[in-house]
This record gives sequence, structure tokens and C-alpha cells, in this order.
Amino acid sequence: MTSTSPALCCALLALAAACTPAPDASAKRDAPPGDEASSDGTSDDGGDGADGGEDPVDSADPEDSGDPPDGPWRSVLYPEDWAPGFGTPDLDIWDFSHAGYRGGADLPVIDATGAVSVLDHGADPTGTEDATAAIQAAIDAVAETGGVVRIPEGIYKVDGALRVSAHGTVLLGEGSGSSELWFTGSPDHGANLTFVGTPRATLSAALHSDAARWDTTVTVDAADWAPGDEVWIGIEITDDWRNEHSMELYWTFSAGQWRPFFRRTLTDVQTEGETQVLTLDVPLPYAIQVRDHARIERVDGYLHDVGIQGVGVSNATARDVAWAHSQVHAVAFDGVYDAFVQDLTSFAGPGGEDGMHLQSSGLLVRNSRQVTVADSRLGFSQHRGEGGNGYLFEVRVSNHVLVRDSTAEAGRHNFVQNWDFGTSELVFLRTHSIGGLAFTDEWDPSGVPACSETHHALAIALLVDSSTSDDCWKMVNRLVYSSGAGHTATESIFWNVGGTGGLSSLQYGRGGVIGTSPDTPVTTEVLDIYDSYRTAPEDWSEGLGLGATLDPPSLYEDQLARRRAGE
Repeated sequence: MTSTSPALCCALLALAAACTPAPDASAKRDAPPGDEASSDGTSDDGGDGADGGEDPVDSADPEDSGDPPDGPWRSVLYPEDWAPGFGTPDLDIWDFSHAGYRGGADLPVIDATGAVSVLDHGADPTGTEDATAAIQAAIDAVAETGGVVRIPEGIYKVDGALRVSAHGTVLLGEGSGSSELWFTGSPDHGANLTFVGTPRATLSAALHSDAARWDTTVTVDAADWAPGDEVWIGIEITDDWRNEHSMELYWTFSAGQWRPFFRRTLTDVQTEGETQVLTLDVPLPYAIQVRDHARIERVDGYLHDVGIQGVGVSNATARDVAWAHSQVHAVAFDGVYDAFVQDLTSFAGPGGEDGMHLQSSGLLVRNSRQVTVADSRLGFSQHRGEGGNGYLFEVRVSNHVLVRDSTAEAGRHNFVQNWDFGTSELVFLRTHSIGGLAFTDEWDPSGVPACSETHHALAIALLVDSSTSDDCWKMVNRLVYSSGAGHTATESIFWNVGGTGGLSSLQYGRGGVIGTSPDTPVTTEVLDIYDSYRTAPEDWSEGLGLGATLDPPSLYEDQLARRRAGE
């Protein structure tokens, strides 16, 4: 796509607004009005292109799907006797309780007995000498059996990159305000500290039949499958699948390629002649079809039972240096399973300018499952320009990630799902987003508002729960932005969301907003242009302005308690 002049852009917008008929789920147009005016991103892993992230201020006033009484009320989709699978043809609520470390388990209490201290390997706690080799030596010292690496109080200058690749390794500080890692490097499309596994398929089988939402079994040719196998299930991004989602003009970045969507564990294998019925630990949240070459693969190589706790991080540098690099994360978890981050906080390090904390992005979780990020605060990014920068809490192609009790401030997209297909069952619980801004270049004096959002390629069954925003949150059709991101969410729920920031829920197929604060502007109206293009029917809305009396206050925590009680 090529960009269009501002004057023509305005003319197209006016024409589209004047000529577009009322939205009709059965009457889809061939091309979205105004699409020609969008800028096409060029990053191969989630760059913004034009941001299109401004605070939604033209709020809809849709008819509520219920009429909650004064005082405590429950959603009609979540009665007291709710069980997984309950719902209406308009919407059902997914069981989000499996999100997080070990499928929703409490975070471990770290036993530091026998821990290896970075000081024992010569790390300088004053920030004067480079501590990279010493800290890496401490990490390597526990690699054979796993263990705790202690980072005592101090500031540690890290000029190189740190890497954790052994199971059971935990980096333990004395609190994010006491134990601080000051990174001076600028690894483009990388991270200063990476926990990294190498998940790869070792056995593959085509599905014999389609699988529906809530299904827990798939049938394949008999092979060496066994309970306990880690697997992923996926499809090819076929033309049929794209057309089915009204994305024939979009999603070209993965067209014709196979993508893993859902990461699971086998709990049972039953052989029936020349076939086997494989039972999954968690149901599938979205239908997959044999037509799209659906298959299941056994996966080996995840890094598991790793974490970081009580550590501060900074990699801010000179402003021009920050803008000369792209997608520099402070910490990344890549290819991990059963992992955790707790009390990770950014700070204004010695190398930065104007009190900034981070060069570009904060924490990345990618190609992973069952990760909890808790009690953390990241913010004040220098590079918040195009190309995937300024993402503070970022999740890519992962399942069952829980981000809770955390704050993101002064990034571009503060909380964000990003590049390519394969993210589902992601939960944001009691998060707060503030000050999201997008900048055109390093000299832009003010920027424009930008949102926490689903950013790319149909995230499935996400939950924003008991969270607040003073900038904005959105799940919409992003059309050609970010290399044709198109529809970015489906089957996702905003539950008891507050704050003065706008909320836009314009999801493909089904989605919902249940309970908000009175001062939260909400947009669900389908105009069938721009970010609501082909998103009919309108998302479910219920109890707008009545979030304070919604019962339960947290959907995730109530579902988790129900599941634990039944185990």
C-alpha cells in the first residue's frame, strides 16, 4: 500500500461517513472506505507504521444486553452456577483460569539457601566496572542443576548481554529498588537479559476432523504420543481462512504458512485401531478445520521453571542513540514454560537523559506458555516511534500468560499483544496504563495518544480484568497498519474496566464489555469503516457505568477459585 495525501485522506473519510450504510453482518463490502489513506508498516515483526492509536473519543451508547438492578449484579453470561461452556448464541465467556505460572498456581516462595551470589564471582555493586562476565558466571554456575542466583543490593553495570538457558534458574534480587541492573547495550530486536528455550516440533500429525471451541480431544493417526507430551495445535493461513474472516485484503504476512495457535499438554492417549484420540489439558478456544491443514505437533525444548524477582532494570541512553536502534527490550522470556516475573521495576539509570528509564521496550514474552508477570512497573521509554518501539509489557505468540497488579507508564503501547498469529488466553488483571504516546521522531515535542491494545493478527480469548486506563484500551480492526494487521481480537472480554481512558471493543465475530466505571468512554458501535470495518455484529455490552457493583469484581480470580474447588 502507498500513503495518501492528508487532503485526500480527509476527503475519503468524509465520503465514507456520508455514504456508508448501516452495518449489516450479512452484507460485507469488497474494500473498506478510507483504507487507501492508511500507511503500511514495514517491520517484519510488529512495527506500527502509522500508529492509528489515538484515544477513542466518539463513544457509542449501545443498548445494554441486560438491565442490572441497583446494588450488586451479575452478568447474564456469568450466573452463580456458571460452568465452562455456558453462554448464549451471542456470546459465551471463556474459562481464563488456566492463565499464569503452572496454570494459575501461586508464585513460588524462593528458598535462597545455597544460592550463588554474583558478588562471589566478582560483580561490582557500585556500577563502576562492567559486571557482565561476573553475573553470567554466576548464572552458569547453577546451570547443571538449576538454582538461585542472588543479586545483592547495589547497582550493576552490564555492558554485554546476559542469557539464562538452564531449567530451574531464578535471578533473585533484594527488591527492585535495591538490586538494580544498568544495561548499557542496544541489541536491536533483542534484549539485554534473555531467558531462552528452543521449542521445536519432534512429531507431527494431521487432524482427522475439525475441532470446535471447547473441544478437549483431537484424533490423529496412531504414533508415539504419550500423556505429558507438550504440544501445539495450529493451521495454515489459507485463502479460505482469510476470506472466512473477511481478511482477503489483509493477513498477507502469513498467507500460505502454517502457524501454531494453541499450546497444550496431553493428559490422555487412547488407541482405537490405527488412530489415537489425544486429550488436551485445556479446551480449544477457537474452531480449527482440516480444510486449513490443521495438525498437532509434539514440542520439545522449552525452558521451564525459571524466573526473576526483586530486580530493577534500566537501559536508557542518549536520546539519539535510543532512536538509532529498534525494539530493544530490557528483559525477554522466549520459548519458556512455567515462568514468572515479580517485582520488576524500571528506573532512571546513570546512562539516560531527562529521567527516562528505557531505550525502547520493557518486557517481552514470546513463544511461551503459562507465565505470570506480577507486581511490576515499567515506564518512561525514550524511543516511542514506528517499527515496534515503546512496548512496555509485550506478549507475542504465547498462551496462558497472566499480567497482574502491574503499571505501565509513558510507553507507546503500554500493554500489548503483538506480531503474528498464535496468542490466546492472555489475562491482564488489575493493571494500570497511563501516558501512552506515539512520536514521529526524536524531535517530536508532544506525540499523539496511543493505546494499550491487541496489535496484530487475531488474538483469541483475551481478558482485561479489573484494570484501569488513563490513556486508552482497544481491540479493533487495524486494517493495513503494521503490515496489514487486520482484525486483532475475537472472543475477548473487558470485565470491570475503569479509568478516564477510552475503551474500544470492535472485535471480529464476538466480544464483550461487561461493567465499566462511569467515567470510562466506551465504543462498540459498528460503522463498518476504519477500525470497525467488518466487525459486525456489535460487541456485547452490559452494565456500562456499573462496574463498581459487578459481582464478582474479578472474573479471572472467581473462575480460578471455582476450578480449584472442583479439583
